[in-house]
Amino acid sequence: MMRGINIGYINRIQIQQNYVLVKVNINTSSILIPKNSLVETTQTGLLNDTVVDITPLENINIQDMKNINLYTKSCMQSEFLCQYDYIKGERGLNYDDLVRAATRISQRLDDPILFQLANLFLQNTIYISNEFIEFTENITNITILIYDYLSQLF
Repeated sequence: MMRGINIGYINRIQIQQNYVLVKVNINTSSILIPKNSLVETTQTGLLNDTVVDITPLENINIQDMKNINLYTKSCMQSEFLCQYDYIKGERGLNYDDLVRAATRISQRLDDPILFQLANLFLQNTIYISNEFIEFTENITNITILIYDYLSQLF
């Protein structure tokens, strides 16, 4: 997929010790993939279909696209991937990571100590706000007394 559009299919997958090599066939030679692209594997759909997602990281100049032949040696100096080129990709988001993260969050939220600390925090916040209200009332009373005193003097 490139920018969300299906442009080809995975032909072969080779699993090595430190990496996975994926051979991708692009449907037509008129689709140009910039060398400066983000390549990720992601899972989509209800059946966790794995796709290779290609996102160009910069805008493509139409002038650069003209007269590019992906099957010649001169293509190697272009900004686009040529036939049999390699590009490094990364592992993108998948549902397994999402399930693991949700499990960790739910385990942390299930901790009774967390709720005790939250309850203590709320109680202290209420206490501080009550003290602040009492303090502002006292300041108001002092201000009224000073105002009354000054108004009697003048």
